[in-house]
Amino acid sequence: MPRGARKVVKRIPPPDAKYDSITVAKFINRLMLRGQKATAERIVYNALQFTAQQVNSSPEEALERAIRNATPLLMVKSRRVGGATYQVPMEVGEDRGRALAMRWLIASARTRSGKSMEERLASELVDAVHGRGAAIKRRDDLHKMAEANKAFAHYRW
Repeated sequence: MPRGARKVVKRIPPPDAKYDSITVAKFINRLMLRGQKATAERIVYNALQFTAQQVNSSPEEALERAIRNATPLLMVKSRRVGGATYQVPMEVGEDRGRALAMRWLIASARTRSGKSMEERLASELVDAVHGRGAAIKRRDDLHKMAEANKAFAHYRW
């Protein structure tokens, strides 16, 4: 965070080569390990092709629907008030929600057993499009926690 009146300029990555989409580019960057971008691109492109065949839509549309279904609307933040820590429900901004959804989709795909990463990612995306899977469960758990702590909403800041 800069001191003073300057603002932090939000950087957006250049769109990816195949679909000319910033969302796909962000997804590739999030998946990438140890700077191996070509490997991450291959995994994402093959997974998107497989996902598109499964859900009968374009690859970009399938990814967009999976991310939209996994995006949380509410989350809880810890807030310390008078020696007690409360889980305060807060609304999630659009950028933060999409980032969480991408992170959860990739983490869920990594924890799936067997097969190649392409197949695991594709099956997680298919599950997310259909409203099931580990990333969707994570979103639902977060929503349940926010609903359970609705009484502390007045501690919002």
